[in-house]
Amino acid sequence: MNTLALVFLYAAFAIIATLVNLGAQRVVLALDSDWFFLAMLAGTAVGLVTKYVLDKRWIFSDALRPARKEVRLFTLYTITGIGTTLVFWGSETAFWLIWQTHEMREVGAVIGLTVGYVLKFNLDRRFVFRKLVGCAQAGSDRQHDQGDA
Repeated sequence: MNTLALVFLYAAFAIIATLVNLGAQRVVLALDSDWFFLAMLAGTAVGLVTKYVLDKRWIFSDALRPARKEVRLFTLYTITGIGTTLVFWGSETAFWLIWQTHEMREVGAVIGLTVGYVLKFNLDRRFVFRKLVGCAQAGSDRQHDQGDA
């Protein structure tokens, strides 16, 4: 896959995961508008699983593995998301605290998710999906040994 196609596909998947995330948040907030933190947790969980499935298959061309190895890979994927999630949550929370509207909270979420996804791609490429089959690495065809990951 060439770099432009990779960027387009990754951006499309980031948009899908963002919409899934915000949709889950809206469901939680519809139940109780005071459940801000629970809404962020629910959205993050649903968005994480959505993005993992899409990235694994279409961005990194990574095959399914035995359950134990798949859990290990998902755990690594989740760990690389901790810092990026803090960027997202920080942006979303800051916009909520400043403007106190759900529309601006979502603007902050989109900004935080965008920054987070750019960081996450680079972390995942380096630490999670090290064998870059189908994944352009700055226009290079280099491949890395993946071991038993």
